[in-house]
Amino acid sequence: MGKYAQYRTPPLCQSKLLCTSLLYLFSVMFLALYNALSPTKCLFRSSPFDPIQAPLFSYPSTYGEHNHAFPTHRSSCSSPVYFSDYWPVLEEIQNLCRNFSAFAPNLRYMMEDGDTFGGTFSTNRRLSYFNHSNESEELPCGFFKKFPISNSDRIEMENCNGVVVVSAIFDDHDKIRQPKGLGSKTLDNVCFFMFIDDVTLKGFRYHQLIPRKVLDYKIGAWRIVKVSRKNLYSNPAKNVVIPKYLVHRLFPNSKYSIWINAQLQLMVDPLLLIHALVVAEDVDMAIPKHPFFIHTMEEAMATARWKKWWDVESLQRQMETYCKNGLQPWSSNKPYPTDVPNTAIILRKHGLSNNLFSCLLYNELEAFNPRDQLPFAYVRDLMSPKLKLNMFEEEVLEQIAAEYRHNLKRVRSSIRDEESYTTQRTKRARSDLIVNSSCCSRCQNYLSEVWDETHK
Repeated sequence: MGKYAQYRTPPLCQSKLLCTSLLYLFSVMFLALYNALSPTKCLFRSSPFDPIQAPLFSYPSTYGEHNHAFPTHRSSCSSPVYFSDYWPVLEEIQNLCRNFSAFAPNLRYMMEDGDTFGGTFSTNRRLSYFNHSNESEELPCGFFKKFPISNSDRIEMENCNGVVVVSAIFDDHDKIRQPKGLGSKTLDNVCFFMFIDDVTLKGFRYHQLIPRKVLDYKIGAWRIVKVSRKNLYSNPAKNVVIPKYLVHRLFPNSKYSIWINAQLQLMVDPLLLIHALVVAEDVDMAIPKHPFFIHTMEEAMATARWKKWWDVESLQRQMETYCKNGLQPWSSNKPYPTDVPNTAIILRKHGLSNNLFSCLLYNELEAFNPRDQLPFAYVRDLMSPKLKLNMFEEEVLEQIAAEYRHNLKRVRSSIRDEESYTTQRTKRARSDLIVNSSCCSRCQNYLSEVWDETHK
């Protein structure tokens, strides 16, 4: 019997219930430890790169850069968009940026003095540039006045020759937030530029984000570019659209760009975003769809109803101009899922079609107002060559960016003085705004088609 004693089951394991309980306990402890130590916080999913762990900037406690975030169902373990591994993406983007032939030919731009930064062109003149068949033809694309930034900033912008991430805060409207999820080599390969005005700069100094005697500003990943109001517009929203749509001119040597509204915080590495949404899809531009609207006229009516632009009567003229010159309501015959984007984030490949679209759309914003969703489909559908466009779902935007409210309380009494913008009083439209039963409304056919489509 003694020779079998060494093979006897330990008393602790003789009970099946006890063994099962111990196995469950050890499994739970292992999974909890793995989840605590894993940078992705996901079970059995490793990070595709070595992410930057240290904070990019140390904010003072009074700034509240993460206050007032909109709730979201973002998951770090599942994603509506597939991201490739970081290191192959980094190498591929570097190779693409070195391949200049992929981004030729370049547009030729008008270089002359004008009354405004964007120039003053009639509807017929602007429309004449939509068909770009002559490569030698010069195109109006802003810069009819000098863009008022420092020479050192201009040099840094010209030296950005790969991927650039751009944002802007004018009139102290938002807080500056650092991108998250950056790979260990991203800051060496991606430029981050934040455009601000004098009012925002004073706000940064008020919160001690920037030393008062420093000329070249940087806050974490962002290089801060101060834009003087000289030669620009009295309305801050019209100034914001300059870096938003003329990024290919401000950064003439960059090959890809991401525009992100300042109320958003980037949560995914920009190289992974460019690769997944632009390169892998073989498109010129990627932009999210509007979560509610599909017709341009819906956005126009919402703009008037919620007073998103002070001159409501000009909205009527704008939409009637577009209807007259070929704007059609969205239908399944169009190769795009909607006519209305969410322009809070725009990813671009700086090629001919994208640059042409950006110039044409900026000209419309200069002519009417900075509500960039209104001329979007008009320019996209009528321009030639056509824009290859990836209009992705809103849930993708929720995955790649966190959204915050605009500044609820600005330090106006301390920083807003002679630099303050003039507040425009709402200019009401005539009683026949957009929906006009008279014979003179140029959008009658547009509205009739929308009505017929929705009541089939």
